[in-house]
Amino acid sequence: MANEVHPPPAAEEAGIGTLLRGIINDVGDLIRHEIRFARTEFKSDARKLLRAGAVLAFGVGTAGLGVVLLAFMLVHLVHWLSLPAGTAEPGRIPLWGCFGIVAAVFLAVGAAMALVGVKRFENVNPLPDETAQSVKENVEWIMNSK
Repeated sequence: MANEVHPPPAAEEAGIGTLLRGIINDVGDLIRHEIRFARTEFKSDARKLLRAGAVLAFGVGTAGLGVVLLAFMLVHLVHWLSLPAGTAEPGRIPLWGCFGIVAAVFLAVGAAMALVGVKRFENVNPLPDETAQSVKENVEWIMNSK
C-alpha cells in the first residue's frame, strides 16, 4: 500500500524498471483509494438525500391532505358568501363555480412553488466534489513531478 514504508533496495537492485514498477503500483493504489473515497462520499450523500426525501414525502402527504380539506372549506365559504343575506335563494355563484375559483387559486400558487423548486434543484450538485478536487490535485502532482 502507499502508506507502508519500505526499506530502500540495495544499489544494484534499484534499477529503472524497479522504480517504474513502484511508481505504477503507487499510482494504482492512489486510484483505488480515490475510488473508495468517491464511493464513501457518494453513499454518505445518498443517505442524507434519502432521509431528507422521506421526511419531505411525509410532510408533502400530510400537507396535501390539509390542502384538500382547506379547499373544500374555501369552496363552501365562497358559496356561502355569494348567498343573498337572509334568503334561501341559490347563491349568485353556483357551487361548481366556487370549486373552479378555489382550484384556480391553488393551481396558481402550486405553479409558482413548482417554479421555485425547479430553480432550487438547478443549484444542487450530486457529484462528489471533494473526490473530484482530490483527483485533480493528484493528477497535477503526477504531471508536475516528471
